[in-house]
Amino acid sequence: MRLWSIHPKYLDTQGLLALWREGLLAQKVLLGLTKGYVNHPQLIRFKRTTNPPLYIGTYLYYVYLEGIRRGYMFNSSKIRAYDLTLERIPVTVGQLRYEHQHLLNKLRTRSPTHYGVIKELRDIEPHPLFKLVPGDVEPWERRGSALI
Repeated sequence: MRLWSIHPKYLDTQGLLALWREGLLAQKVLLGLTKGYVNHPQLIRFKRTTNPPLYIGTYLYYVYLEGIRRGYMFNSSKIRAYDLTLERIPVTVGQLRYEHQHLLNKLRTRSPTHYGVIKELRDIEPHPLFKLVPGDVEPWERRGSALI
């Protein structure tokens, strides 16, 4: 499961569709409707909020908006609840840089054209639910092949 901190506009088609599915799974987990993934590190920041299901629903709503912008038929009725006025969740600059590199590593082979579009970007915007704060990669991140 990867709940990207970067804005969904940077994802290729495969990435955006996967984010929608994984976001819906995360919503089920945070609603207590599944036994799996309950301790997944990507959920930590949502669990730390005052209302995890509302926050993940809001996260999903922004993914839904990106899907609609691209002409996809995401079903908004799958989002339990959302609130666009919620206080934003902090995300570190280091986390955004890490995720940008992680995405580039995926796109290099999966979608070379999309890779070419975003590889030179320096100011990566966060997902609209997040606010950028100084700092290194988030402690909950499982570092893999994407190195800063």
